[in-house]
Amino acid sequence: MKDRLLRRLARELLGDDEVWSRIDVVGDIALIHRKFNYPIENLRLLANEMLKRMKGVKAVFAIEPGTEGKYRLRRLIHLAGENRTATIYKEHGCVYKVDVQKAFVVPRLSGEHLRIAELVQPWETVFNMFAGVGPFSILIAKRKGAKVYSVDVNPLAYELMVENVKLNGVEDKVIPILGDSADVSYWLRGSVDRVLMPLPELAPSYLDYALLSLRYPGWLHLYLHVLVRWGERPKLSALRVGRRLLESKCSSFEIRGVRLVRTVGPRIAQVVVDALLNKCEFKPRLRSAEGFGPLSHLLGTPWDW
Repeated sequence: MKDRLLRRLARELLGDDEVWSRIDVVGDIALIHRKFNYPIENLRLLANEMLKRMKGVKAVFAIEPGTEGKYRLRRLIHLAGENRTATIYKEHGCVYKVDVQKAFVVPRLSGEHLRIAELVQPWETVFNMFAGVGPFSILIAKRKGAKVYSVDVNPLAYELMVENVKLNGVEDKVIPILGDSADVSYWLRGSVDRVLMPLPELAPSYLDYALLSLRYPGWLHLYLHVLVRWGERPKLSALRVGRRLLESKCSSFEIRGVRLVRTVGPRIAQVVVDALLNKCEFKPRLRSAEGFGPLSHLLGTPWDW
């Protein structure tokens, strides 16, 4: 509905059908996904009209294509309304303090947050390797009461996650950790029942660390960006790429499900592979001391263990 509104406004105000057709709403902030080099002044006209027609929206920003910086954040351009990026976001009975400039928030993953939470068993220990402000971790804890190690390397996302854990009353279930999940995997090695890897850009390079943390048999939810071949459905692309990755590490595994999460570009899909892993061989790379994250001084480095 929001996307159709943007296209309708573009036709009414600009006579333009070329505007990028995606809007995300996080709390009371609307985010327009800007098509490459689309005129900002045109988007400002649309944004001011959106404020009149979208109940509850108080600020509108454009999202520039791609991500930037160490924490892979999106660059925002203020278009209309209040010039602030902090808001309160509600999802599946949980409340989150978020800042759309400082931490990655994707409302289109709402259904995926709920799907994963429903798969978890109350007795499980879960390792969320790229937790952000905590939507996967907190919903799992509230719905199922499972223990979740919730890790993010972005200090600003971590601070918001800590607040959100308290806001939702799951301090006894969710353990927020500021650091690199590769470091944490050595600390958790062989002790978790389920691993979430919801950052497709890093998931393949962190696969060894996920396998290190698992207690076998164990569950892996592997999020990937895949190129969809001509004539191929996204689910088949997910199965093809996911199977190849797992076969390189595991001698016994079952892919229990593949799912299209969202489309992120022409023929580029974000997908998730749900796999039960029975036996895997892995070789996490030991990095130089400078490469270790903030947890290293607390946990030691791998060669200390």
